[in-house]
Amino acid sequence: MAILKVAQMGHPILRRRADPVTAAALRSRDTQRLIRDMIETMREYDGVGLAAPQVHASIRLVVIASHRNPRYPQAPAIPLTVLVNPAVTTLPGPRIAWWEGCLSLPGLRGRVVRPSRVRVRALDRLGRPFTRVFEGFSAIVIQHETDHLDGVLYIDRMTDLKQLSFEREYQVHWAPAEASGKGA
Repeated sequence: MAILKVAQMGHPILRRRADPVTAAALRSRDTQRLIRDMIETMREYDGVGLAAPQVHASIRLVVIASHRNPRYPQAPAIPLTVLVNPAVTTLPGPRIAWWEGCLSLPGLRGRVVRPSRVRVRALDRLGRPFTRVFEGFSAIVIQHETDHLDGVLYIDRMTDLKQLSFEREYQVHWAPAEASGKGA
């Protein structure tokens, strides 16, 4: 396994629509190695998700997993999930705000409002189709990562750039209010 180089904001690959993964490509050693390396890279940098374009592979592939870590100490657990060619549908329900971070925008956080429930249809890492509903934090992570597949960064979803913060300032000024339930 290898830790992959993460593309940062400004790199053109982050603004390109990624290509679908074919069945043959998904079964290939290269794609299976990429999946393993993406999981290792996500864990190395305390991420909760990683999309293939972020590691310079313009294909429709996402990995997510959440456990408490320094970047997301309040995050609920999300089991390791690999999504190939995901299609996301918003479901009825409230919208929720979350201070999102991104490995491609290191050191920054921005408050984004997103739907709280989504349905995902995708293939798993073995090419088996599945459908799952994600809610709350996991729905936010899914939307954030699948946005990468369409060349969208979380800052594109922000409605108030006054709520874009350096990570350190977020931890001092915004995180305590979030943790107390008072929000931002």
